[in-house]
Amino acid sequence: MYNYKKLDPQECEFIAIAHQEDLPNGERLFVEIDSEPVVVFNIAGDFFAIADLCSHDDGPLGDGDLEGYEINCPRHGASFDIRTGHVLSLPAIVDIPAYPTRVVNGQIEIGLPLEEA
Repeated sequence: MYNYKKLDPQECEFIAIAHQEDLPNGERLFVEIDSEPVVVFNIAGDFFAIADLCSHDDGPLGDGDLEGYEINCPRHGASFDIRTGHVLSLPAIVDIPAYPTRVVNGQIEIGLPLEEA
């Protein structure tokens, strides 16, 4: 797991996870990349990806209520910005990973940090 930081897309390896038609507006998609759970959101044609993990208690986050760009943890109510991974309310105090996304030839891709040599 990576501590939150805004990843520079130039420093990422992009992985195709789904065709954009498989993730309609207002929906979310759960994927696992390198054994890390990730949830991808489509909001008005823009895609956002965050770790499916609340930093408060390591519980799943992706099934929480989404209000605008804010997701609320279904377990204890902590909230996070899906665009950045920034924590917005207690009981969480640590940001979560947020990953750059892009669409190439109709495929949604998620950027993961390049492995250091």
